[in-house]
Amino acid sequence: MEKMNQALEKMKMLVGIEIEDEEEDEHSTAAANNSSFMDDFNRNCTLSTKQRFYGFAICFAAGLACTLLSMLVFFNPVKFGITFTFGNLLSLGSTAFLIGPQRQVTMMLDPVRIYATALYLASIIIALLCALYVHNKLLTLLAIILEFGALVWYSLSYIPFARSMVSKIFFACFDTEF
Repeated sequence: MEKMNQALEKMKMLVGIEIEDEEEDEHSTAAANNSSFMDDFNRNCTLSTKQRFYGFAICFAAGLACTLLSMLVFFNPVKFGITFTFGNLLSLGSTAFLIGPQRQVTMMLDPVRIYATALYLASIIIALLCALYVHNKLLTLLAIILEFGALVWYSLSYIPFARSMVSKIFFACFDTEF
C-alpha cells in the first residue's frame, strides 16, 4: 500500500498537482483572507486526482472526436470551422483539469510560449471569422491549416528543444542550396 501511495504522489507531481500537508493547510487558511479571485476560484474548484484524470480524458476525447468529426463536414465551411475549432478548444482546455486553470493560463503566458499562444489564439479567431462571416471555403481551409500549424507549434513549446529541432529539420529539408 505504501508503494501505491508513493506512486500516486509521483504521478501527482508529474502532472503538477500540489501535495498538501497538514501544516500547509493551516498556513493556507491564514493566507486565505488575503487571497485573490483566482485563488478563491481554485480553492472552491478542487477535484480529486481521479476526477482530474476523468475530466481530462473526457474533455480530450470530446475534443478529439469533434476535430475528427469535422472532417465529415469539410465541404461546409461554417460547420467545419466551428467543429474543428471547438474540438481544438476542448483539447486545449482538457489540460486545465490536470494542472488547474490558473497554472494553465500562467504556463500559456510564459515568455517561452507567449508568441505561440498568441498565434494559436489569433488563428482560432481567424478560422471562426472565415467560417462564420466570410463563408469562403478556401479562406476557411487556409485558416484551419494556420490553426493546425499554430497548435503544433504551441504544443512543441512544452517539449524541451522540440521547436528548434523541428526548425532545423524543416530548414534541412527545404534548403535550396545544393
